[in-house]
Amino acid sequence: MIKTVLSPIQWAEKACEALMARFEPEQLPPDRFHYHQGVFLSGMEKCWKETQNPKYYEYLKRWVDSQVLEDGRIKKHKPDELDDIQPGVLLYNLYEQTGDERYKKALQYLVPLIKSWKTNPSGGFWHKEHYPNQMWLDGLYMAGPIAVQYGKTFGDSDYFDLMTYQAILMEKHTKDPVTGLLYHGWDETKEASWADPETGLAPEFWGRAIGWYPVALLEMFEHLPEDHKDKEALVAILQDLLISLIKYQDTATGLWYQVVDKGDLPDNWLESSCTALYVHAIAKAVRFGYLDPKYLEYAWKGYQGVIDTLKLDDNGHVVIGQICIGTGIGDYAHYIARPTSENDLHGAGAFILMCVEMSLARQANE
Repeated sequence: MIKTVLSPIQWAEKACEALMARFEPEQLPPDRFHYHQGVFLSGMEKCWKETQNPKYYEYLKRWVDSQVLEDGRIKKHKPDELDDIQPGVLLYNLYEQTGDERYKKALQYLVPLIKSWKTNPSGGFWHKEHYPNQMWLDGLYMAGPIAVQYGKTFGDSDYFDLMTYQAILMEKHTKDPVTGLLYHGWDETKEASWADPETGLAPEFWGRAIGWYPVALLEMFEHLPEDHKDKEALVAILQDLLISLIKYQDTATGLWYQVVDKGDLPDNWLESSCTALYVHAIAKAVRFGYLDPKYLEYAWKGYQGVIDTLKLDDNGHVVIGQICIGTGIGDYAHYIARPTSENDLHGAGAFILMCVEMSLARQANE
């Protein structure tokens, strides 16, 4: 355990600096416009807004500029995967700060792809072209915030209705009435290898997938009109999910498990990125007035649990561990066998999101 006592925003900065020391922005993996960079740089953007340290802004701008061509086209991406829509959320602030039309053009290329996205029979977005009819929880984070912000920025309310529909449809079909948790995915046609033959549901509650969903809702709420017809329903969904998650928090460490509801199984393990996303979402829901402030106790316990896992390398850079690398949908054994990594981009991004939000929670109580 690290003995250094740092504030939440200092930990966010330490994580930014560890990744900046490791990668020039143009070298952030993978070599395309993808949510791995997008979630990390979204965290960095929030850290910049809190600290006003220009090096964070300049770093994320360099990455975006390495990917977005002068005419607004994306140099390298997969236009049929939701994962490659998400980084476009970085374009709004850059356009606002610079007025550079290339960022606007890139948004006007990327976001309208969503309007013609392939859907299952109920109108739910396919996660990827080669996963026909599969809705994954992760997909709401990839498309929801960017689309709702587009609707607000460019005056197109169709995007509000489109994405609230996706969120409600996803919860309706993935929610387990017993635990209150959401299964990783749903295939309406029941053809996926993992799909339950009767329900089309994935077999397990995977930690990080559940995390993306409330994080996405809260980002959507920043741009969705207060009086939108679906807002009340989505707030109730958010509240139910976050309150359900609390009973699965490990009381000893404050962390949550890789497979959320099976902490009693000896081969299950505590995972830091899902914990960071849950902490962020609980604290942000409190800040926005959707959860009672008493729930901050669980956020602080989870935050401290992640901090307790940190190490420092020989150069004094923070090392965030216990991060599940990316995964498809599978059974319990599949998730438990997934390797872990240190300082990978979605784990670092989740960590920074958590730290910035806990910094705001601390400020609110001062």
